[in-house]
Amino acid sequence: MVEDFPLEKIRNIAFIAHIDAGKTTVTERILYYTGRTYKVGEVDEGTAVMDWMEEEKERGITITSAATACYWRDYRINIIDTPGHVDFTAEVERSLRVLDGGAVIFDAVAGVEAQSETVWHQADRYKVPRICFINKMDRVGANFQRTIAMIEGRLKARPLPIQFPLGSEGNYRGVIDIVEKRAWSFSGDSKSAPQEIPMSEAESAGCDELRQALIEKLAEIDDQILIAYLDGHTITPAELKGALRRVTIANEGVPVLCGSALKHKGVQPLLDAVIDYLPSPVDMPPVKAVDINGAEVIIPASDEAPFTALAFKVVSDPFVGKLVYFRVFSGKVTTGEQVYNSTRGKRERIGRLLLMHANRREEINEVSTGAIAATLGLKNTFTGDTLCHSSHPVILESISFPEPVLSVAIEPKTSVEQDKMGDALQKLTTEDPTFKVKYDPETGQTVVSGMGELHLEIIVNRLLSEFKVGAKVGRPRVAYKETITRPARAEGRFIRQSGGHGQYGHVWLELEPGERESGFQFTNSIKGAAIPQQFIPAIEAGIKEAMESGVLADYPVVDVKANLYDGSYHEVDSSEIAYKMAASIAFKAAAAKAKPVLLEPIMKLEVVTPEQFLGDIIGDLSSRKAHIESIETSAEMTTVHALIPLAETFGYTTTLRSVTQGRASHTMEFKRYQELPAERVENIKVKVG
Repeated sequence: MVEDFPLEKIRNIAFIAHIDAGKTTVTERILYYTGRTYKVGEVDEGTAVMDWMEEEKERGITITSAATACYWRDYRINIIDTPGHVDFTAEVERSLRVLDGGAVIFDAVAGVEAQSETVWHQADRYKVPRICFINKMDRVGANFQRTIAMIEGRLKARPLPIQFPLGSEGNYRGVIDIVEKRAWSFSGDSKSAPQEIPMSEAESAGCDELRQALIEKLAEIDDQILIAYLDGHTITPAELKGALRRVTIANEGVPVLCGSALKHKGVQPLLDAVIDYLPSPVDMPPVKAVDINGAEVIIPASDEAPFTALAFKVVSDPFVGKLVYFRVFSGKVTTGEQVYNSTRGKRERIGRLLLMHANRREEINEVSTGAIAATLGLKNTFTGDTLCHSSHPVILESISFPEPVLSVAIEPKTSVEQDKMGDALQKLTTEDPTFKVKYDPETGQTVVSGMGELHLEIIVNRLLSEFKVGAKVGRPRVAYKETITRPARAEGRFIRQSGGHGQYGHVWLELEPGERESGFQFTNSIKGAAIPQQFIPAIEAGIKEAMESGVLADYPVVDVKANLYDGSYHEVDSSEIAYKMAASIAFKAAAAKAKPVLLEPIMKLEVVTPEQFLGDIIGDLSSRKAHIESIETSAEMTTVHALIPLAETFGYTTTLRSVTQGRASHTMEFKRYQELPAERVENIKVKVG
């Protein structure tokens, strides 16, 4: 049994950032300084505790979010280290859904990068309070003030610097604590504690100026500081910390710290800031849920309340089976207890309860409010499901994930591998909600879809190495979609007579284009009893089935309004299957008349390059039909922001390396679907046909 912690002394946080900003390095240092590990793990050497998958060790990147817990100043900190690559954005999404606070890591040289913006907006959506840590202050080109200006400008945030760097680049040696008016030096040795050092007159004057600026900023958003400021009262460090905590929890401002995690500089003050400024479960607004009648219910953060938790991650562990990670929002649960999965209406029994430390497990008997744990034995629980006490069934808001944009065909090398591949793919789709599998009966191939080239490459590698499936893999294919551009009507008849009861279904459908990303909308406008009510759900199901493969090139149809406005039925022969078939026939006929078009995924591309290669990069992007949105130039690097069709991005990494001698980098994320130009539609149809 793990020691109980009062809720006020628990912090549930995630480290989030752009790829390579140093999240895992920061986490490894924190685990070392809190005594969770006895040796510092290094990403580059493949010894990082939090990057435990073979793929992560080989590539030096985080692929899956890893959970752990550590202790600092008698507080318990539950940490999730998240991936920074956009292909694994679902890992960030599900982590933020269950956490109370976040530490956003920025690279002091690059500042706010593309994925930094994405994760910041994800945190905005879940109203997660944040602190910022500007990392890599010892690197050439590090610029603390520029990064703060970018946080303010690009993220529309209110940064509140509570530290100022002592020196920069190769001379970076420590920080000035603006709140306490103290200077700290870091030796760079992992075993040495920060040393307090005297400030020079200039440093002391600069600290006073920065502290006054911080107080004035806080006075704009915190009434207690405003009153003290107007009264001329000398504001103490404790009052300043209290105001910073209130402002952070209210999402009105973001405390900013700095350091160099790789060189062990600034990590202990970051831990102090997590305790001082980020919220405990009781500081957060009560979680809202709905009961079985659809009425809103408040879930109090209390051990005395009925048990309520959200399953946010499922992992297929080769040794112990299916692991379900969950966050407890209220109440307690013990090993062997029966719980109710209200999302799926199933009763489940909690098997073993585990505290996770990356891929290592510590068995416990009970989990209470505010905890993040994992359990074995839940057969019917998946990502986003609510677990609760059967006497108090409620459903928490689930987690929404983006749709995949890239596909590859995969087929087993032998018939023996067929079942093995099916089992492995099922486990992978259970783990990753952004990974989809579909069987194509026409080609006999299995088509797997994901968020990008890296995502699919890692899935396929896991299939071959981890699950030992012998399979052949095709080239990546873009996940196009179809839609309609004008209204159309059509009739659908499905009438069969073969002795005895026949089949009779007859409908008239009207299709209209919907707003982009509005999905499918169905309305029933039939007056009277032209079609009995019990057949309407079958008609809607028939339309949805027909939408899975469009009339242009067999891609899914999206953003359509379908209105059922007429039809007829036969007292004896009408059946659900007949109406389902009739609706499918009517939809296909109407869609063919409604001027269907193909939609292609457009990616947001950001290229960071030395200025000397800018012309070559722009030329290459133009040849790939990219639209340049803006170009930003700083002293060191130039950043190109562009929109580019996904179909034009294959092989871009290799081209960029060769054009820039390996000195440029790029990030890409899905932006939107837009209509494919007419001259390229025929090429797509030929490829499919």
